[in-house]
Amino acid sequence: MADAPRHILMTADGVGGVWDFSLALAHGLAERGTRTTLAVFGAPLLDDQRTAAAAVPDLELAESVEPLEWMPEAWPDAMARSGQWLMDLAARTRPDLVHVNGYAHAALPFGAPVVCAAHSDVRSWFAAVHGTEPPPDFDAYAAGVVAGLRRAAVVVAPTRATLAALAYRYDVPFEGAVVHNGLDPTGFASGTKEPLILSVGRVWDEAKNMALLDRIAPGLGAHVAVAGTTRHPGGTDRAPRHVQVLGRLSRADLAGWYARASIFCLPARYEPFGLAALEAALSGCALVLGGIPSLREVWGDAAVYVDPDDADGLRRAINGLFADAGRRADMAQRARLRARRYTADAMAEGYLAVYRGARSPARVAAE
Repeated sequence: MADAPRHILMTADGVGGVWDFSLALAHGLAERGTRTTLAVFGAPLLDDQRTAAAAVPDLELAESVEPLEWMPEAWPDAMARSGQWLMDLAARTRPDLVHVNGYAHAALPFGAPVVCAAHSDVRSWFAAVHGTEPPPDFDAYAAGVVAGLRRAAVVVAPTRATLAALAYRYDVPFEGAVVHNGLDPTGFASGTKEPLILSVGRVWDEAKNMALLDRIAPGLGAHVAVAGTTRHPGGTDRAPRHVQVLGRLSRADLAGWYARASIFCLPARYEPFGLAALEAALSGCALVLGGIPSLREVWGDAAVYVDPDDADGLRRAINGLFADAGRRADMAQRARLRARRYTADAMAEGYLAVYRGARSPARVAAE
């Protein structure tokens, strides 16, 4: 088995949970002697994101404003530009391994082993949300995914369900591994609980299914608040009507809302892992989640599950927890105990094992 890489080049974006994942992993790698160059695409980083990145040891930040690969406007010209920018960055930094938090860039000729982290994909997302395949606008994206899957030494997913969906949707052979996402629990703690229901995520993302929570909010016996952006990167807005919209919150502000909330609700149609649910569980919230395979795999008997199309079922599940304080406390405790297995340390160790395998002499010789 090869040694762990001393330096990796990792891609990321600042739009969703991949940003938090990347910083947590980079921090864990630094503690184990691996430094990271983090190449960020998409929208410019916000001040609190830059501050968070500056706190990670041995992290070099590089930024490009080119669109993300799942955005139709990325193909083909913007992807060619972002690929060249990434190749130039690799030539300057000379990493031992490249970790792509996406797909298409994994097909670039870096001259170093490539690990692809599968956090989500458009075909699986579209099927979960709309029940059909995506339109031809995404054909170039799908071809990029296939090319990346073929080129990567290892494809890592946060759950078995995510890995299986990827193999099914793209029908291409690849070597897969599962490494659960994880967080440093520091900063998340239970406070004085209130009759408050909290949901966290990109409000514009139909996969989060916050529209269902918004629809039933008038019939719930507690205040409902949602944290996250309502505006799609393409410019459309999806603002809920019956819940308090908090917008995008800093990590510290969000921790305060978690501490107060009694229930965290995310009736997701598609959610490969769900870092927000992990943060909520660490903060003493009972979890009410969409009854989809990936979330059931992560949380087992530590959450209440509801069919993403069942408005009455979601209303009954939430009101039932508020009507039974003992059961609510028990579910919160189950979630907190389950959350303890998903640590940043465990994630870093898991990825280092994958990196070592990707750099093994036998694999490198085969390529």
